[in-house]
Amino acid sequence: MRVMKLTKNRPAPGTSRRAAKLPALLVAFAAAFNGSLAEAAVAAGTPKTIQVCHGYGCKFHSSLVLTASDGARFRSIMSAGAGSPEAERAALSRAVRYYEERTFAATGFRDLPKTQIGKPERGQMDCIDESTNTRALLLYLAERGLLRHHKVEHNVSRGFFLDKRYPHFTAVISDPAGVEWVVDSWYKPMGGAPDIMPLGQWKLRGQYDSEPLN
Repeated sequence: MRVMKLTKNRPAPGTSRRAAKLPALLVAFAAAFNGSLAEAAVAAGTPKTIQVCHGYGCKFHSSLVLTASDGARFRSIMSAGAGSPEAERAALSRAVRYYEERTFAATGFRDLPKTQIGKPERGQMDCIDESTNTRALLLYLAERGLLRHHKVEHNVSRGFFLDKRYPHFTAVISDPAGVEWVVDSWYKPMGGAPDIMPLGQWKLRGQYDSEPLN
C-alpha cells in the first residue's frame, strides 16, 4: 500500500508568496471597508450635542442637540453631493443653511449679517462665533461619513489692520487635490448661503477702504 505524503499548500509555479496572499488581503480590505460604512451609518443617526457660540468671541454658549431626525436630514442633503467635490460643496451650502436654522432653536435669536458694531449681544455672532460654529458642523458631518470629497481643516484668518483689513476668521475644508476652500457664513443673516470659495481668493478680500467690514 502506498503511503500518501502530505505537503503544505504552495503557490503555483511562477507565483510569488505575496501574490498568493492578495485574495486574503482583498477580503480583509472589503470587510474593513464595509465595516467602516456600517459604523458611519450608525453614527449618522446618533444624537450629538453641539455648543453654539454667540455674543462675539464665543462669549455665550447654548446647547444644540442634533437628533436622529437631524442626522437623516443631513444625510439626505449631503447625498446629493456624493458625485464630485463640486457637487459636495453645493450640498454643503445647503447643510450650513439648515444647520443655522437649527441654531436658532438653541440661541432664540436670529443673527444679523456681518458684525453689528456695539455692545456684544446674546444671539448675535461675529466671525469667531460663525467660524467656530461652522467648523463644528463640518466635524459633525465628517464624523458621520457625510463628507466624501473634503477634509476639515483648522480655521484661518486674514487681516491685521496695518494691511487695511479687519481681522476675519473662517472655517476651511480641502478637496482631494489639496485645494483649500473657505466656508464663510459671516456675510449673510442666519440661514443664508455661506461664501464657499478658494482660500487664496478669500485671502484677497476685506479691504475696509472700499467697504467697512467686508
